[in-house]
Amino acid sequence: MKAIYELTDEEKQIEDEIDMYRSVKGKKRKKVESIISSAKKNKAISLRITNYDLEKLKEKAEQEGLPYQTLITTVLHKYITNQLVEKEEILKSIRLLKEERVI
Repeated sequence: MKAIYELTDEEKQIEDEIDMYRSVKGKKRKKVESIISSAKKNKAISLRITNYDLEKLKEKAEQEGLPYQTLITTVLHKYITNQLVEKEEILKSIRLLKEERVI
């Protein structure tokens, strides 16, 4: 059966070392569950944004086929996890790669 998702190196390492892991019990388990639970909770916030930016966000969200609040959340998440990249940086990388092939 073909894998649906490609595992990251970290995920592959976890799979390889799964026998070395052991379950956590008692107070330690409750603490871990509490941390996980609190990390999964959403928090409603109020945000001031210009009408122009909001309209552009709504347009982009519609193009992507998702609610604009979800788009905002996604962009923020990508930013704080260093997954949001600037277009100019990508173009610069492509130019550098092309130059390397020429040499």
